[in-house]
Amino acid sequence: MKKRQITIKDIANALNISPSTVSRSLADHPDISLITKERVIEFTKVHGYKPNVLASSLRTSNSKTIGVIIPQIVHYFFSSVLTGIEDEAEKAGYKIFICQSNEIYEKEVKAVQALLETRVCGVLASVAKTSARYEHFQDLIDNDIPMVFFDRICTGILTDRIVVDDYAGSHNAVDYMVKTGCRRIAFFGTLSHLPINNNRRMGYEDALRRNGLPVDPVLMRVCDNYTDALALTPQLLALPEPPDAFFAVNDETAVGILNVVKSLGYKVPDQVSICGFTNSVLSEYCDPMLTSVDQHSYELGATAMQLLLDKITTPSDNHQLASRVIKTQLVVRNTTRPLS
Repeated sequence: MKKRQITIKDIANALNISPSTVSRSLADHPDISLITKERVIEFTKVHGYKPNVLASSLRTSNSKTIGVIIPQIVHYFFSSVLTGIEDEAEKAGYKIFICQSNEIYEKEVKAVQALLETRVCGVLASVAKTSARYEHFQDLIDNDIPMVFFDRICTGILTDRIVVDDYAGSHNAVDYMVKTGCRRIAFFGTLSHLPINNNRRMGYEDALRRNGLPVDPVLMRVCDNYTDALALTPQLLALPEPPDAFFAVNDETAVGILNVVKSLGYKVPDQVSICGFTNSVLSEYCDPMLTSVDQHSYELGATAMQLLLDKITTPSDNHQLASRVIKTQLVVRNTTRPLS
């Protein structure tokens, strides 16, 4: 069996120092003491450490490539985020290397490994919804690669992050529907381990409570795509006390709800109101046009890239973690009633 090559992380663990200290020692960085450098070099000789040739060549050629890990490129939200990322990268003279997880944990892990091997100078990542373990992201940090989470974050990894104000976006949308006369508002969300779902669910629940309405678990379902919405919406409308409104975690789900509601003969928004989340192009292409929460996705992508570039251009062991929040805006169209 072929013996596994030791890594910078292995050396750091063995010598009880940080991976960044190992990297700087091997690069003969002036901030590292001579004693530490000698310990690291001696260890590499004894254990046959071989640096990543591609990584070394990229460093010496001053590579300006940034890795981006996203769940789905075809999703309007992420494609818009990418545009913001790419525009800011281009202004600063950087290129981006895009990896798509397709919401699959294993593909996300492979994407991180690929970015480690090519030694990108930084990583932007949005977590796949099937990911419940995050050691692969910690590997990036342990190998001294700056990273920033955007939208779907991992709270257990200590690095910069930028998110949408999911709670306020959800709360304001549901509060608006209540004020237009809706009393039984269904919630279609995504998997519960994702912070974005929990924040949107809490905004939904608090808006109901603050308006004196009960939170009914029967009206809350895991449903975050068009296909599932086609299957689940008829079930809720068949309840003895059906919903008179739906709040969906994204626009694709909301459009699925809309198509079912219309096919069953309900009048939108007089009998059933519907609100999505994203404010994608879909919201203006459906009939009637969809009320939705605008996430300002381009701004989120641009700001995420600015945060990462700040970490790359001004590296520091004492870098304070940055946490940014992008405000949302309810865009009222024709699937919700007007305020009286």
